[in-house]
Amino acid sequence: MAQNDYSNMIAADVDAPLRLEDISIYYKTAKGRVQAVRGVNLALKAGESLALIGESGSGKTTLGLGIVRLLVKTAVIQGSITYRRDQKEVEVLDLAPEALRQFRWQQCAMVFQSALNAFNPVLRVWEQIWDTAKAHGWRDKEAVRKQALDLLNFVQLDADRVINAYPHELSGGMRQRVLIAMSLLLNPQVLILDEPTTALDILTQRTIITLLRRLKEEKNFTMIFISHDLAIAAELADRIATMYGGRLVEVGPTDQLFYSPRHPYTLGLIRAVPTVTGGFEELSSIPGSPPDFINMPSGCKFHPRCAFATEKCSQEEPDLEPVSNGHYAACWHWREVKVEVDRWNEVRAAAAN
Repeated sequence: MAQNDYSNMIAADVDAPLRLEDISIYYKTAKGRVQAVRGVNLALKAGESLALIGESGSGKTTLGLGIVRLLVKTAVIQGSITYRRDQKEVEVLDLAPEALRQFRWQQCAMVFQSALNAFNPVLRVWEQIWDTAKAHGWRDKEAVRKQALDLLNFVQLDADRVINAYPHELSGGMRQRVLIAMSLLLNPQVLILDEPTTALDILTQRTIITLLRRLKEEKNFTMIFISHDLAIAAELADRIATMYGGRLVEVGPTDQLFYSPRHPYTLGLIRAVPTVTGGFEELSSIPGSPPDFINMPSGCKFHPRCAFATEKCSQEEPDLEPVSNGHYAACWHWREVKVEVDRWNEVRAAAAN
């Protein structure tokens, strides 16, 4: 299955709540065009959790912001973003300003990376919740307050205290949970979370992860997690998509991607993370740095850092192709990667015994 066939498969998934087809995003800068996202094709199934993983600067957040059209004015989005709910489809990139405002929060909500910066520091939590509800047509203040209190309780906060607090009176983990509660206020179908546990201590991270698992199980949201934390992806995602150089280089079920990666970049990310049972001598970082988005390398964008690279890799960029059931990788040498992964797994299994 070549890239065209993969694209056709995405396009044919007409029941997907969110479908991205050939999405490219670039920024106009004084130095030239910054190609942040290149030809992304994805379809999210109802109730599915997808994790976007990769190093900082791989295009994950730009893609998330592009879905809700919250990019800066110098950004240009190309392609198609199709949203479907109750048998109705809309093209997000064609939405007029008022329709787009209603789409955000009400249909697709995003929890941003910096919880403190997401709040107005001079307004209490309740005022910000009411402003959001009012902007989307709610007029019953008592009903909104009751809904807000229920959601704050759901995210395990002291609702009566938190709802009247200013953002600076709350800890980082509390602010993050308030943001999650606010994102659920208008009952969206799709939830995008950008680095939901960044800058939080380990116990607070565990609280957030537990909360997100409850959301997944009880509310059945369709969720996208943007993260470079592989532990979160392993715990919360049904599928994982690895991004490098603004492009998807591997997509597949979580277990397959973690235990049988087929792209050298995904393998490098996994090898760079310490495990509970493994020793630090097993860790190995990926050499080099992410590519310059203005002057991209030729061919496969990962080839300057790849141990499997050959001359072909520097000349031609591979498309996503099937490597097993539901698992796709964009690598000319995924079979050699498979041999290396199998050997690595055997060594780890022997060491564990």
